[in-house]
Amino acid sequence: MVACDSSGPLVIHVAKLYAESDGQSFSAFGRIYSGTVRPGDRVKVLGEAYTPDDDEDMAFATVSSVWIPRGRSRTEVMMARAGNWVLLGGVDADIVKTATIVAAGKSNFGGDDGDGEIHVFRPLRFPQAGGESTMKLAVEPLNPAELPKMVEGLRRVSKSYPMATTRVEESGEHILFGTGELYLDCAMHDLRQVYSDIEVKVADPVVGFRETVVETSSVKCFSETANKRNRLTFIAEPLDDGLAEKLENGKINLDWDKRKLGRFFQSKYDWDLLSSRSVWAFGSSPTHGTNILMDDTLPSEVDKSTLNMCKPSIVQGFQWATREGPLCEEPVRSTKLKILDVALADKAIHRGGGQIIPTARKTVHSSLLTATPRLMEPWYRLQIQCPGEIVNSIQPVLTRRRGHIVQDKPIPGSPLFSVKAFLPVLDSFGFETDLRTFTQGQAMVHSVFDHWSIVPGDPLDKSIVLHPLEPSPPQHLARDFLVKTRRRKGLSDDVSLSKFFDAAMRDQLLSRELGFVVRASIRLLDVAVPSAYLAAGASQHSCLQQQQPPSDIKLLMKSARVLLMALVASSTNAEVLVDETQAITWFLLTGVVLTEVDCSSGRVLFR
Repeated sequence: MVACDSSGPLVIHVAKLYAESDGQSFSAFGRIYSGTVRPGDRVKVLGEAYTPDDDEDMAFATVSSVWIPRGRSRTEVMMARAGNWVLLGGVDADIVKTATIVAAGKSNFGGDDGDGEIHVFRPLRFPQAGGESTMKLAVEPLNPAELPKMVEGLRRVSKSYPMATTRVEESGEHILFGTGELYLDCAMHDLRQVYSDIEVKVADPVVGFRETVVETSSVKCFSETANKRNRLTFIAEPLDDGLAEKLENGKINLDWDKRKLGRFFQSKYDWDLLSSRSVWAFGSSPTHGTNILMDDTLPSEVDKSTLNMCKPSIVQGFQWATREGPLCEEPVRSTKLKILDVALADKAIHRGGGQIIPTARKTVHSSLLTATPRLMEPWYRLQIQCPGEIVNSIQPVLTRRRGHIVQDKPIPGSPLFSVKAFLPVLDSFGFETDLRTFTQGQAMVHSVFDHWSIVPGDPLDKSIVLHPLEPSPPQHLARDFLVKTRRRKGLSDDVSLSKFFDAAMRDQLLSRELGFVVRASIRLLDVAVPSAYLAAGASQHSCLQQQQPPSDIKLLMKSARVLLMALVASSTNAEVLVDETQAITWFLLTGVVLTEVDCSSGRVLFR
């Protein structure tokens, strides 16, 4: 293949599919790296997921036609040799995006016996969009009876457009992803006119978000399996700066030798030797995921052989959790998950995938929620060309959309200036039209995906009041995006922490923190609890007068409310500060995120 030998084994790399005039079939466009192809040849079509150990993504096909592309036209030929770019007919049925085509039967790879391993070409990636599209549309047919036609049309759009992908949300929405407005406009035109010939309703375009963390988990989060025989303990923390981008671009490979992988993390990111050699997996993509799962357990505390037997299930749960995060079921980015401790059943039947996978997912989600979660949004890099006298006029257009200019310089040999700016993808809809209108057509803009940035504000801040039909201030944007995204997906407005915290962990957290810490704070501050409250709840809230916390969670919840009323109603000139662990405890008990209690003024401040 390196010699481009036309007499060697057939190898063709298919890079794109072009639709035929009927919109039903495709011609495969690719280059012949070795061998000769003729109409009627029997070939193997190897998909992107094919490996020598797993040949599930492989199919046999017969080449019906061979063409040489010539711009808008093409010429049919009876034979094409190595080195040519060709269009092949009859092989598109099992190709999704790209593929590798080899001759059926013995291909003489690895010697004369033909038993050598065959590997596929690396799938095409587009680093300017981070490997995936960030803008999306929700579509549905005008006539519900034509839903199968639309689904088939979306499948053909996905095959024809390299950066287009489709997905079905849990709410039943069909989502089409693209790189920008014009890209999606072209895809929708082909869906309506070429591939399905039906009327399609389109929702307002939105963007995909990412979920991340900015601190280390405040507590060790654990979950038990449904059979109560296994327990996993995790914590989450943010990745080092720049590491997520290297993972995304495939510059780090888990197939490296452990020593090579360890030296990389030690030299580049100053990891210790144990951590650098304990990387288990990337997520949510096994090869280009931007999250890392690490085994931080010690051999003296955990049976490593049993843990390694459960490794595939834990990795699968980790990748599932990072594919759909806890905030609004968006992918997780730039996060490191550490396994701190495991307790596994002795018998393999009690620690199967059905037990471990959902438990690992739940533990990862609870770890993320206790590590100060944040939302991330995509940003465009804009390249604007315009006359020098209107450069200052562009700034107001960008400012209204949260954008900003970072550089402007003259273009040598012309009266034009080149302006470099950044703009959130969410606020880019209609920007090009506004810019041309504002500058009377003198400015031209080219936008390319550049980076992900954390949205300002706390998405879990319930004290923020969102007003409909009014723009949110900068510090309220994260909450605004979270609520709107969850509503669009058919979820409740708020994230329920009790859904992600295991019952055993919740019991332990409540009994330890609320039963002792809060009551001890009352005694230390000498807060006078009004007798009316104690008398009203003496029979039901005995934990106020006992040293041992109650075992009944409902009883403890009532006691928490009595404590809250007692602190507010007391006249002691004191202020009770609540740390992060206590705030989580109060939230689990009362559903209120508590920041502090000011007893002098009788106020309760909420976050």
